[in-house]
Amino acid sequence: MKDSAPLFPQPAATGVGESARVQVRSARDADISAICAIYAHHVLGGTGSFEETAPDTDEMATRFRSVVGNGLPYLVAENGGAVLGFAYAAPFRPRSAYRFTVENSVYVHPAVIGQGIGRRLLADLIDCCAAQGYREMVAVIGDAGNRRSIALHAALGFQQAGTLQGVGRKFSRWLDVVFMQRRLTTDPAP
Repeated sequence: MKDSAPLFPQPAATGVGESARVQVRSARDADISAICAIYAHHVLGGTGSFEETAPDTDEMATRFRSVVGNGLPYLVAENGGAVLGFAYAAPFRPRSAYRFTVENSVYVHPAVIGQGIGRRLLADLIDCCAAQGYREMVAVIGDAGNRRSIALHAALGFQQAGTLQGVGRKFSRWLDVVFMQRRLTTDPAP
């Protein structure tokens, strides 16, 4: 009997001395399957996303194209050709008055959680959005118990803006949503 293949391949090691090899760059179509696998892990096993069914690669490709089609950054971190995580900015809400505010998303391969990949991705995403003239970045963090994500955002200057209690239900539990916010620039582009 053959061993089943893992959900996604293990990335190259990123231990001491190797973190400098991690490169953050704009995502490409060729990254979609790795992005999809990373996100599926978080959807199926975590509460950071309130999706309960992992989207397939076609759906993830559609979402990717929507982000980049709106001129917003979609980044990946890679080492040795392996995608270690991804981050992107999307419009916060569709109404025109929100046009200077973006919402971020950051997901990291489970084998490298806690190794600074999420921090590098989010820091670069903040820089990209500030350079594009966005005024505010909002994090909508699934599960108030998601301490890593809350700490990551706080470390990069986000302030808690509020908590919606018990608004999501996943894994037979009611979950809160934590809103955090960070000013990117005081004078947005016209």
